[in-house]
Amino acid sequence: AISKEGVNMQICLVRSQGYQGMVDGGDNIKEASWESVSSMLQVGGTVIGSARCKDFRTHEGRLDAALNLVQRGITNLCVIGGDGSLTGANLFREEWSGLLDELVQSGQISEEAAQTHSALHIVGMVGSIDNDFCGTDMTIADWVLIPEMPPKDGWEEQMCHKLSENRADKKRLNIIIVAEGAIDQNNKPITTDLIKDLVVRCLGFDTRVTILGHVQRGGTPSAFDRILASRMGVEAVLALLEASPGTPACVVSLCGNQAVRLPLMECVQMTQEVQKAMDEKRFEEAVKLRGRSFENNLNTYKLLSHRKIDTELPHSSFNVAVLNVGAPAAGMNAAVRSAVRVGITEGHTLFAVNDGFEGFYKGQIKEINWGDVGGWTGQGGSLLGTKRTLPAKHIDKIAEQMKIHNINALLVIGGFEAYLGLLELQAARSKHAELCVPMVMVPATVSNNIPGSDLSIGADTALNAITDTCDRIKQSASGTKRRVFIIETMGGYCGYLATVGGLAAGADAAYIYEEPFDIRDLQSNVEHLTEKMKTSIQRGLVLRNENCSENYTTDFIYQLYNEEGKGVFDCRKNVLGHMQQGGAPSPFDRNFGTKIAAKAMQWISKKLKEFYREGRVFANSEDSACLLGMRCRALVFQPVIQLKDETDFVHRIPKEQWWLRLRPLMKILAKYKTSYDVSDSGQLEHIVRLRAKDISAI
Repeated sequence: AISKEGVNMQICLVRSQGYQGMVDGGDNIKEASWESVSSMLQVGGTVIGSARCKDFRTHEGRLDAALNLVQRGITNLCVIGGDGSLTGANLFREEWSGLLDELVQSGQISEEAAQTHSALHIVGMVGSIDNDFCGTDMTIADWVLIPEMPPKDGWEEQMCHKLSENRADKKRLNIIIVAEGAIDQNNKPITTDLIKDLVVRCLGFDTRVTILGHVQRGGTPSAFDRILASRMGVEAVLALLEASPGTPACVVSLCGNQAVRLPLMECVQMTQEVQKAMDEKRFEEAVKLRGRSFENNLNTYKLLSHRKIDTELPHSSFNVAVLNVGAPAAGMNAAVRSAVRVGITEGHTLFAVNDGFEGFYKGQIKEINWGDVGGWTGQGGSLLGTKRTLPAKHIDKIAEQMKIHNINALLVIGGFEAYLGLLELQAARSKHAELCVPMVMVPATVSNNIPGSDLSIGADTALNAITDTCDRIKQSASGTKRRVFIIETMGGYCGYLATVGGLAAGADAAYIYEEPFDIRDLQSNVEHLTEKMKTSIQRGLVLRNENCSENYTTDFIYQLYNEEGKGVFDCRKNVLGHMQQGGAPSPFDRNFGTKIAAKAMQWISKKLKEFYREGRVFANSEDSACLLGMRCRALVFQPVIQLKDETDFVHRIPKEQWWLRLRPLMKILAKYKTSYDVSDSGQLEHIVRLRAKDISAI
């Protein structure tokens, strides 16, 4: 039960294949208890069932569903599904008053019941692997063929030419991805078999077809999907609690890192307009209708996947250096690849610096080409090499190397040391004119402790490592007596990994530096967990940030829980260590690193033109040394000098951190009675449609 301003809401689960359970009623609709949804977080698929329902498409089926809801006093629906499910929900809401009138006339419900349940409130949550619902950025190769971007006539010859060029460059493996709805310019389907026959016939390459099918639906949810679902679940309940009879049905969504609410029917209509545009061969318009995120992703892919011939590249005499600084973070290589290829496309000459600022002053600098970064996207760590060395002590030698290689701009990809390094380089400009060039930093650190950015490259992969390990640890004790696990995470003084990892793994508590605690808090947590473990709950999980307290160490917390839980549960502890830094980058980090580095390089191109005067680049203004970070909904360039006031340099963390607002949610989910800050909840907005002049310009 969740309450707000005296309003109580009991939650029921509709089982047996989605709408079918609502139509059939009976035991298919049951009140959900705290224990009944425990341990669901890490389970893939849907525990309560989901399927397309023919009965709900009929008026009679919806009438039965209305009766079953009224009989149980249900007037709020949270529908998790795709386009069809959400369209059906809105139709059900529009028919609601008429359905109640029919039930009164047939004597199945009373007039009083009809009045009591006169308004049906609906909130939608997009649960679709297709990510094809307009209004949301996210839901849960060599050549890509998709419905929204049919290849131009003659694509068969172009594709085969590219594949043969790749083989000539000693690339032994080629991957062609075909979306199930792929078509050509004449709306003729492009199938995997057609592609295979084409490649075998024209090139004679050994070609295999793999249809992923339902493999894409299965598996354990990622940390990102768990957090997204948890945040959207809260947003859906808040929307229902705030709903009035005149409130339109809405979809809760994520735009960047900000929760928003969008009118359900506007989203449905926009999605339908996409299909209409594709049917009418208005493909560029269809891409724009998909939304800004889809369009940006597609444009970035096109920019990086096919190299232009030299005669098509713009002429530029600028040299740009790229380096990694700080600890390795998964996704760094994807960012470097993106930066190099976008820079080359912009006409620049790219230089790679090995081993960060240490390699810079030692002269470990060499030109890097398009092919040199092939295959880097999926590799973890830092292929350029990265160190924590700061530049201040070596400024003279770095300036000398800048002059030797005629470096006109710097792109620094890294963690807190990269941020400090950029501040030191900017401070040295008054003594070294060679440093008066555009500089931009892209945050990449598992700790996610960089001021000016909600997210950092590598943090998602680290969260997945934490979540996966916690799942495995809990599973390892399956069948044994009740047990509590104490897990130590990395992050320095930043509690992001402990908090968000705890939210994703279903932790009972997470101890962090930013939220001071004492022995009374620890004792209260132990008592709370002890009471929970006396019920049907079998596993407990406690996370501790490595620097959360000098005195309350992991060993201390382990011994405390172990002693106080005697007779109810026993304890185990685990220090995750550097496994949080390793492994291949997650899809999110690959995508995020690719997009943010591309945007950074485009900013560099703009600034090089802006600061080029009388045959040289000279940039010494505050806005010529920036950090590119994710702030709520957008990627924003911020002068590093202006971020100093937002920084706790002693503890290497931002003074304000958005994810601290998620901590009450973690406590609520762990069955604590606490308040939830609704100041950051989404507000109802409208989808921005293409204006007539925009459409005519396409």
